This record gives sequence, C-alpha cells and structure tokens, in this order.
Amino acid sequence: MKDRESLNLYFQDAIRDNWDLPALTDFGGATLTYKDVARKIAKLHLLYQESGIRPGDKVVLCAKNSSMWCVAFIGTLTYGAVIVPILADFKADNIQHLINHSDARLAIIDENIWEDLNPDGMRTLLGAISVRDFSMLHSNDEKLIHARRHLNEIFGRRYPDRFTPEDVVYHIDTKEELCLISYTSGSTGFSKGVMLPYRSLWSNVQFCIENIPTGPGDGVVCMLPLAHMYGLTIDMLRPFICGNHIHILTRTPSPRIIMEAFAKVHPRYIVTVPLIIEKIIRTRVFPMLEKPL
Repeated sequence: MKDRESLNLYFQDAIRDNWDLPALTDFGGATLTYKDVARKIAKLHLLYQESGIRPGDKVVLCAKNSSMWCVAFIGTLTYGAVIVPILADFKADNIQHLINHSDARLAIIDENIWEDLNPDGMRTLLGAISVRDFSMLHSNDEKLIHARRHLNEIFGRRYPDRFTPEDVVYHIDTKEELCLISYTSGSTGFSKGVMLPYRSLWSNVQFCIENIPTGPGDGVVCMLPLAHMYGLTIDMLRPFICGNHIHILTRTPSPRIIMEAFAKVHPRYIVTVPLIIEKIIRTRVFPMLEKPL
C-alpha cells in the first residue's frame, strides 16, 4: 500500500487494487465487491452532479449500519461534499433540527426514519433518497427527480464501453478542507456539531494502518455504530482502505449473533466495547464454568 497524504486517494487506491475482492457484506445478506462499490459510488457522483449538488455542500446520512451506509459515506467524501452522519436512534425532532442546522442539501436516510419527519420543515433540502438503493423518497426539485429517474441512462452515456478501475478518479482533498460534521448524542438539549477537516480522519486512519496490520481479503466484523467516529474509523475506513472484507452486523449485536459472526468470519481482529464483552461472558462463558465436571 502506498502512503498517501489524501484520504480520498486511499479510497481510490483501495478500489483499484482490490477490484474483484469482496468489500462489504451485510451479515446474512448480499456481498458487494470493491468493483460493485465503485459502480455505486460513480452513480451517486452522477446523481449529485446532475442535481446541482456541488463539492462543499452538506449531505446528511441517517440510517442503521449497512453496506449501503458505507457506500453513501465514501461516495460523498470522494465527490468532495461534506458528510453529516446522524445516529439512527435519535428522535425525529432532533434529526430534523440537525438537518436544518447543518444546511444539508440532500438526505440519504432509512425510509422508516424519513416517514417521521416533516419535509416542509426542512428548508435547505433538495430532497431525500433511500439508503437502501438510492431510490427517491421526496423531492421538490426537478433536476433531482430527473437525475434519479434517468440515472442508469446517464451512467451508460458517461461510461459507454465499460466501467474500469481507470475510471475511478476521486476528488483530491486538502488537509484543512471540511469533510464531516459530527453531532454529539445531545445529552443536554440538542446535539452539538463538531466540524472535522480531512486531516482529522486521515491522521486516525494513518495511525490504524501503521499499527493494525492486515492484508487484502482479511475478515473484519463491524458491530459498532458507524455514525460514531470510533466505529467509523476502526470498523470501516481502515479496513476498507486496507482491502479487508467487512462483515456488517445490521441488527442489534446480541451475543448469539456476534458469536455466529465470529465463527463464520474468523476476524483478523475484534473491536468492541466492554458491555458487549460482558454480555458474551455472562451468556456463554459463565454457564460453561458453572457446569459440574
């Protein structure tokens, strides 16, 4: 792996170098290769471009952990837009407040979360698309509607022969450029926003690359919330850049699901929180110790 001073060049290299390897799997569901991720990102970039979203515009991402959450996150950064991840378990009024507070131009969101929001109360939004397949949930903007309706046709015109690794060319970020607005859990009133430049994510990813050695194809189990910076950096950004195969737990990580994932994936390393370890010990280890020999 080449050392890069740009986070987006790391994404670009990872996709080109691991084109046919598995990248993202919703545990118990479908798998996306790095090639599949690249095609979905290319379509998302065309959607942004055709609907008038420009580098520097804010895009909200509010959904549970999934492969498509990762695609939306990487796709937004590599376009040069600013990603605004919001925890999916926030209350509807808080989510709506944060969409307005961040001046978001587009929301990529779980359909059930969108149903609880009031579109008329979000003044800056061009519209909202589903995180599941980027289908249209709401729009008052004709350019966005047209772009989404004709997205496959636009993609075909842009890449008339076939889509290759050489077509993966991403926005080259600078260290002080804004890339992400992170909102706290809002324990006192509404959430507070933290504006993070690219160097903030890059430096943490660089540290992980240097200190957590893994190789292309190594398995990783992603169980922490991706909208939190720790889970995002350790469980998604670093392994994706290193060519790892990320298995995402899309449901609440119960001890049974976690142990099933570990047995199937044989992860290269495990990153979790004490509460989950305690649950595993109480439900799996202690009963074994208490059995009479």
